[in-house]
Amino acid sequence: MRVFVTGASGWIGSALVPLLLEAGHEVVGLARSDASAQAVAKMGAEVQRGDLTDLETLKTAADRADGVVHLAFGHDFGRMEEAIRTDAALVETLGAVLDGKPFVAASGTPSVPGRAATEEDDPAGFGPVAGRMEVARAVLKTAERGVRASVLRLPRSVHGEGDAHGLIARLVQAGREKGIAAYVGDGTQRWPAVHVADAARLAHLALEQAPAGSVLHAVGDEGVAIRDVAEVVGRRLGLPATSVEADELGFLGAILAIDQPASSEKTQALLGWQPTHPGLLDDLEKGYYG
Repeated sequence: MRVFVTGASGWIGSALVPLLLEAGHEVVGLARSDASAQAVAKMGAEVQRGDLTDLETLKTAADRADGVVHLAFGHDFGRMEEAIRTDAALVETLGAVLDGKPFVAASGTPSVPGRAATEEDDPAGFGPVAGRMEVARAVLKTAERGVRASVLRLPRSVHGEGDAHGLIARLVQAGREKGIAAYVGDGTQRWPAVHVADAARLAHLALEQAPAGSVLHAVGDEGVAIRDVAEVVGRRLGLPATSVEADELGFLGAILAIDQPASSEKTQALLGWQPTHPGLLDDLEKGYYG
């Protein structure tokens, strides 16, 4: 299969591309910069230069492919609405040329008050989160015109050695700046998490096997208490774990304040996927983040 991957040089993409190549697929990776192009080529994939706003280039690459895995997204907190508009236009463009082909698109696990979110949950969300959920619905809607579309919902932490830009890495950075390992409120709020290698393996399975219209949860840890995260980070950095108000951490604080566990039970039953790599706290104990 010829597979077009956006975000091929990114955190999950750089774990996925070698899996696809090892399985015998031909991979074309989108690359915005020279550094990204070099990283994609080094993995053994073909380079497609362009960015997420270059719709004609993306359309041509998808049309020439046998399937698409869409992982790229602009995670700049200050430009989230713009990133969602870009993503919506991209999904519409790709979906128009993927009739009969697999289309795997990344999204996020939702928050459901009082319990762990499941693959069947489709909450409205709020703020920028609501916009991204609308894009995920648009991906699934392409199944109505013959696309084998699936949404890969990723948890708040996709962790592993080398992560420098995820939410945990941002939490570590904030800790260094403030001199504390921060958590919000009493810290009992829970985040779902998954090791990057397990997330990449699920994306691979989704490409090859997921039925049209599937919602998949790439969740290893159903819910890790934020205070537990802060205590491990604090121990690694030699900083006290300290409660703060959410607004002291900006957008990150707003996310930390929400209890948002998620289950992957239905995904595991559907595709036979099981997380096998270390959980979030075990990874943090290894010192990958500090």
